[in-house]
Amino acid sequence: MKIKMTFKIWLLIVVVILSLISIFSIPPIALEKGVIVTSVKANSAVFAEGLRESMIIQKINGHEIRTPEDYLSAMAPFKNLSENETKKLSMTTNKIEIIDLFTKNITDDISVGKIPLTRIQTGLDLRGGARAFVKADIPLSDSQLNDLIAISEQRLNVYGLSDTKFIKVKKSDGENLMEVVIAGASPNNLEELIAKQGKFEAKIGNQTVFIGGHKDITYVGRTGRNAIVTDCFAAKNGEQACNFRFTIYLSEAAAQRQANITDKLAINGSYLSKKLDLFLDGKKIESLSIGTDLKGRATTQISISGSGKGKTRKEAAEDAKLNMKKLQTILITGSLPFKLKIVKIDRISPNLGGDFTKQIFEAGLFALLAVFVVIFIRYRKLKISLAVITTSISEIIIILGIAALIGQNLDLPAIAGIVAAIGTGVDDQVVILDESRSKHESLIQRIKTALFIIVTAFTTTLVAMLPLTGFLSFMGIGAASAGLLKGFAVTTILGISAGVFITRPAFADIVKQMEE
Repeated sequence: MKIKMTFKIWLLIVVVILSLISIFSIPPIALEKGVIVTSVKANSAVFAEGLRESMIIQKINGHEIRTPEDYLSAMAPFKNLSENETKKLSMTTNKIEIIDLFTKNITDDISVGKIPLTRIQTGLDLRGGARAFVKADIPLSDSQLNDLIAISEQRLNVYGLSDTKFIKVKKSDGENLMEVVIAGASPNNLEELIAKQGKFEAKIGNQTVFIGGHKDITYVGRTGRNAIVTDCFAAKNGEQACNFRFTIYLSEAAAQRQANITDKLAINGSYLSKKLDLFLDGKKIESLSIGTDLKGRATTQISISGSGKGKTRKEAAEDAKLNMKKLQTILITGSLPFKLKIVKIDRISPNLGGDFTKQIFEAGLFALLAVFVVIFIRYRKLKISLAVITTSISEIIIILGIAALIGQNLDLPAIAGIVAAIGTGVDDQVVILDESRSKHESLIQRIKTALFIIVTAFTTTLVAMLPLTGFLSFMGIGAASAGLLKGFAVTTILGISAGVFITRPAFADIVKQMEE
């Protein structure tokens, strides 16, 4: 029997193809030769030359680099340099070429790894990450430590980081510490994210107008015209620079404070005699001129601006976006309540790694084979068994494709969520098969009944899973649960959503044609 290609079946095929592109990219990332840069110290000489994370190193001083061992061998001469002695380095990457003199410090400034086969990001259990033990400048009580963890967690959530764990640590002398673990992060990145207090102040003269946090700031623009990179231009030393601007809204109290201060300023041409100075951790980062129309006016809308730099215009634009995001994060979350000091920071190895991934793959193949056998024994039709397995494989591909697209880390709970989604998928397909074989109604009505049952089950599961994702934490729903189970909830929702809207309707069309 030849299956007619309906719209729903074509939709499934197109989505599967797009998911494969999302997983492997075009051209496939696995075909790249070299080693991938996993971290570069931000204050290093090689960072200033333009080397960035995710670049692929292909050659060093004429030597082909194919494995991390090749990289270590090529960089070995730099380890033997004496203090302040330099050596020429010629490094070719997939994006830039670096030729300059470097000291022995370069060996500690760069971390590399094997090029991944896919764009799928794995969690802490599978790829390791970085861990830091953090203490405050004052002894913390349990409640103060809880506040510190809550603000730190919110700050990293704004950054979009996933698989982040915060753990309370009590030393033998009774001192409270905060342990922070981030999957895939380098120690350098972790220090950059959590060590800075992030105290934001806007001042006119010596008077504070508003500070970061919910008390003075009611809204921070992050999308569309409320947050944009405005223009790029050539800067000094051959570099490029880009400006950014985003909108914030002040509370009524902060707006009135600004009105009271500006009312006393003199007019100097088109602007007032003093500027609005922006300070981050006590350092002035920007000075904004104040128009004469704002004198004594309690305006709640303010435009915050800044800039970014880079070797190229694209790099400058990315730096501007990163600086804007950092500033937005601090304005949203406010400053950390205490000055922090990192007691210890190190890289942690994966607990499971490649062997576990291989075992998961083998177990998945065995499970699909077992499902094929059971379905064949139940329905005695090879085509039906193949249709069930093909649909299940399609769901796995779609889940992985969406996870790669949105940057969802696949850790143990996330893998368990995929297994649960595939299990419910097979159940739904059995419902469709059994309903289609019932003779008490027309075939179309039977398929509709089966899909109604599936949608009802989907709605129930979705409502149960949403609080675990942390997406509703702003409503106070499930905020405490959005931790270890977040990956499980997200992949489960991705799986059942892909099933209800894409794979189940396509499978129903296939079964309908088989029964007719």
